[in-house]
Amino acid sequence: MDSKTRFLLPFALIAATLAVSTSSIFIRFAQADGAPSLVIAALRLTFATLLIVPVALTRHWDEIKRFTRTGLLLGVFSGIFLAAHFATWITSLEYTSVASSVVFVGTGPMWVALLSPLLLKEHITRTTVVGLLIAVIGGTVIALGDACAWDRGLVCPALGDILQGRAMWGNFLALLGAWAVTGYLIIGRKLRAETSLIPYIFLVYGASAITLIIVMLISGNTPFGYEATTYGWIILLAAIPQLIGHSAYNWALKYLNAALVAVTVLGEPIGSAILAFFLLNETPSWMTLIGGALILAGIFLSSRSG
Repeated sequence: MDSKTRFLLPFALIAATLAVSTSSIFIRFAQADGAPSLVIAALRLTFATLLIVPVALTRHWDEIKRFTRTGLLLGVFSGIFLAAHFATWITSLEYTSVASSVVFVGTGPMWVALLSPLLLKEHITRTTVVGLLIAVIGGTVIALGDACAWDRGLVCPALGDILQGRAMWGNFLALLGAWAVTGYLIIGRKLRAETSLIPYIFLVYGASAITLIIVMLISGNTPFGYEATTYGWIILLAAIPQLIGHSAYNWALKYLNAALVAVTVLGEPIGSAILAFFLLNETPSWMTLIGGALILAGIFLSSRSG
């Protein structure tokens, strides 16, 4: 790694974190205009892919043509994981709060650290195990906070009601999104070592867009007929959190291990919660704050050794 890259890396990761923090807000605005979650996800990746097509085809076509069969398969699988991430996470925002959803999907670094010994040949330490336990406790606290109320003491519904509640379902979808983004980051770490940024994101974003379009059509949704403002929010999703945020993370994957890149999403729940407070009047409960702090501490402990 040269000195220029070493200098740029922290700024790139900060910019990526700030960019992806806007994602939840843009999604909420698009949902408020009546766009279904799968339509938002599909159009987000479609617009992002279309925006990079001119650069990819004019400046990087020779490298794109040199993709090996293994490289193509890895890129397609990475795109499918990214599609699953957006489909589950964006849908989770219909059922649970921005803060809870982002914190759960932010457990991705923990899963990256846990899978690194198997897939990236990284040693898992006792600190990683402790971090995992702390994060699980934090997730339990947030789930209870969404399902329970404070009335001269903590009052919670029956266990069956908690497991069937809208917030619990939303939190679970966000967790599925975390597992999917884990596959996306681990494959990205392996593929970015031999592929430059633009061809990589062209392949991955394109595969993700095609996957989401197929799922969207199968589910009976259409990408047409929405207000102009809805498409405006989705274009912002494609431009800021996707092309700036995700692409900056993908750039960093060439130089840093997946766990270290993934841990930078620690700032996303904070940024999203602040934006949700000012723009959506959504105040996180004290249990969400405590649980979120535990999850973030767990992610940090799990990932820093990587």
